[in-house]
Amino acid sequence: MQDPIDPVKLDRLAEVAVRVGLNLQPGQDLVLTAPVSALPLVRRITAHAYKAGAGVVTPILSDDEVTLARYRHARDESFDSAAGWLYDGMAAAYDKGAARLAIAGGDPMLLANEDPDKVGRANKAMSMAYTPARERITRFATNWSIVAWPDAAWARLVSPDLSEHDAQRRLAEAIFAASRVDDGDAVARWEAHNAELTRRSSWLDAQNFSALHFTGPGTDLQVGLAEGHRWLAGATASTNGITCNPNIPTEEVFTTPDCRRVSGHVSATKPLSHQGTLIENIQVRFEEGRIVEAKATKGEAVLQKVLDTDEGARRLGEVALVPHGSPISQSGMLFYNTLFDENAASHIALGQCYATCFQGGETMPAEEVARRGGNASAIHIDWMIGSDQIDVDGITQSGERVPVMRKGEWA
Repeated sequence: MQDPIDPVKLDRLAEVAVRVGLNLQPGQDLVLTAPVSALPLVRRITAHAYKAGAGVVTPILSDDEVTLARYRHARDESFDSAAGWLYDGMAAAYDKGAARLAIAGGDPMLLANEDPDKVGRANKAMSMAYTPARERITRFATNWSIVAWPDAAWARLVSPDLSEHDAQRRLAEAIFAASRVDDGDAVARWEAHNAELTRRSSWLDAQNFSALHFTGPGTDLQVGLAEGHRWLAGATASTNGITCNPNIPTEEVFTTPDCRRVSGHVSATKPLSHQGTLIENIQVRFEEGRIVEAKATKGEAVLQKVLDTDEGARRLGEVALVPHGSPISQSGMLFYNTLFDENAASHIALGQCYATCFQGGETMPAEEVARRGGNASAIHIDWMIGSDQIDVDGITQSGERVPVMRKGEWA
């Protein structure tokens, strides 16, 4: 039977990960994380990295069965611990100039039937332990990126009515199309796409809005924007001087909210797949920047655990605009994976802000980021609030309203 994953397109994705996603430099080390199922992509990325002159490529692999073994057999206190030494080592590698690449994949529903208390505790422990490494990523201390692997279990979830072979082929082709490696010169296609995203972000920067107002079914949300914010999209310069594409694929333009100036209510327009749990139909209400009420029809216990991670977990660290007409949205597929679903709809993120979304934020002290409204937290979790029924207005510094999106499309 023919391989469900086209080897030519897979190799093209590996090349884009190295040349566009990371823009890996000669002599630069690479820390690469991936599920074991993604070894075919890991091997191709490693080859392209060394062809680009990489120093040392270090893969760190995870396995679904190993993860489940913990929930089935570990002592209860295990779920309050995490491998902090590993994340400290990753942070040290970034400080020494290593690039960071994550391959997303695996079963999005892996932990759906596990004890939500244990899932929540393990997620919190991991989030806290990961703080040193995540802090380097959110302030773009190094060049980093994420790409996806069409794992068979993930494919079965996305296309339950197909055979595993056909489901994996369908998911693979969707990933290749969204990642712009399905045809032609992928690197040139990414250059053109980045130029269009930059045009959008430049327009938003010129407006210097005080706030954004989202309205639609189940949503009436005003998101204040941080003082001195700037909009980023697509290619982004890290503080080491290397321009990278953090997400492959990407359709968003995003910035930092003022975490103290968010009010109203909002409903999720897509499920959130978080650490192996599916959270559906999220509805929250904000007062003075903080979530004071939250519910979900599925996975609510895990959502509540997430919100209790720390004080910043109930506040926003990102707001992003994505047109409903994006290729990922128009595919009609629900990916159950934030890397893709967030690029099908406008979204917000609970938790840590990106300091680079401030003018001069690359060198801005944490105290100044906080003074301007930037949020701090051990988590950063995106969830989708946009659709073809959502309007977005920009509120100017003088209080005037400017149409930004109508029915999910750029106005």
